[in-house]
Amino acid sequence: MQREAQHREQARENLQEAQIRAARADKEQALAEEQAAAARREMAEVQERAALAEQQARERAARAGEDRTAAEELRAEAQRLAPGLTPDGQHPHHDSPEGGATRR
Repeated sequence: MQREAQHREQARENLQEAQIRAARADKEQALAEEQAAAARREMAEVQERAALAEQQARERAARAGEDRTAAEELRAEAQRLAPGLTPDGQHPHHDSPEGGATRR
């Protein structure tokens, strides 16, 4: 009889321990799922920011190309209107004769 009582007591303790561990396992599983979901959210946010940055870079490059094309067109038009005009808007100066040195 005493042995049977010990077995029942041991069984009761085992059941209590099983309930505690099952509850702990459920809690840890839920936390793990939340952690994984947070990691997926962060990854999605990073990917979204990267995609936006790439789009902005492409748009900036396109604007730079448009500006470069416009600059070339304006230079060509300036040369057509005033051949030999320098980029600072001045005509080249021809103060000294060719050769540079003067004889006395």
